[in-house]
Amino acid sequence: MQFRDLDAQYEALKPQMDNAVLGVLASGRFIGGDPVSQLEGKLAAYVGVKHCITCANGTDALQLALMAWGVGPGDAVFVPDFTFFSSGEVVSTVGATPVFVDVDERSFNIDPVKLEAAVRAVDAEGALVPKVVVAVDLFGLPADYSAIRDICENHTMLLLEDGAQGFGGQIGDRTACSFGDISTTSFFPAKPLGCYGDGGAVFTDDDEWAALVRSYAVHGKGSMKYDNVRVGMNSRLDTVQAAILDVKLDAFASHEVDDVNRVADWYDEALGDSALTLPMRYDGMLSSWAQYTVQLPEGADRDALQAALKNQGVPTMVYYPKPMHEQLAFEGACEVPLPCDVTERLCKSVLALPMGPYMAQEDVELVAQAIASTIK
Repeated sequence: MQFRDLDAQYEALKPQMDNAVLGVLASGRFIGGDPVSQLEGKLAAYVGVKHCITCANGTDALQLALMAWGVGPGDAVFVPDFTFFSSGEVVSTVGATPVFVDVDERSFNIDPVKLEAAVRAVDAEGALVPKVVVAVDLFGLPADYSAIRDICENHTMLLLEDGAQGFGGQIGDRTACSFGDISTTSFFPAKPLGCYGDGGAVFTDDDEWAALVRSYAVHGKGSMKYDNVRVGMNSRLDTVQAAILDVKLDAFASHEVDDVNRVADWYDEALGDSALTLPMRYDGMLSSWAQYTVQLPEGADRDALQAALKNQGVPTMVYYPKPMHEQLAFEGACEVPLPCDVTERLCKSVLALPMGPYMAQEDVELVAQAIASTIK
């Protein structure tokens, strides 16, 4: 059993995938071109925004957004304490200060009540200017954007949606990567929509920000790539990856989101009587299930459980074992205005199980049986 079965996906899409890649090889053009621009148009239409700018990876996508906004020294950027490193890394990269905020125990996403308190605390201290909130759609579930948007507007802050894990999720009839002033995603292979290498994208309805992001992504280009009007970076999605994503996007939109939600339903049913705390479902929200993350009961030995499951052929992962504010890279370079007790508990209790749209029900049942035989 694989943690996320990319082989099964390739076998299901092999004819279209091979044709797409061979088409790029035959064209002799491997950077830019029609496959990239066509994919950007399809991604923008899927998300429901005006602009999509692809780039080299999801981390660059976040950094490009902050660069377009001119975020830098003296600015406070609020980031969930329970997330992947890059969500805060890019804040330090542009010279701003990450302010880590605790998360909701059931959604795993930034807690709006604690966010409001953290913003007020930073504002009252006066050393930093509250500038941006980075809201992460962790494990596929969109954050509480209604509440987060109100906080941003009340404090004149910008909202950056980190949809690296959330692409394909929904709130009502709106799709993830449409909730931020700028939104981003990652096409890392294991993400809900992944390529066969690295890739990312930036989404926005703002013409000026879109133009800045596109410029910064290609060495700060002006009218052409040898007219450099600002200092940027080299961050482009290559043409082979664009061709692969074009095929995958069709499958993703037509059935994979539905399929992965069916797998989550199987897990809910198979694990319903276990001692595990299962991922929360919310009315009006759809997750794209980047991960199916459970919480172990208090006192459970996670290392021993992982080892026992591995011996039974069940791979598991821990996302994430350490709070952001405890990462050595942020020592002396971040703010934590309020305790992050929930994050600290989650880091000790979460466990991600095998997941993906091509997972069979018998595999879900095998995982559940392995867990039941180990946790008594």
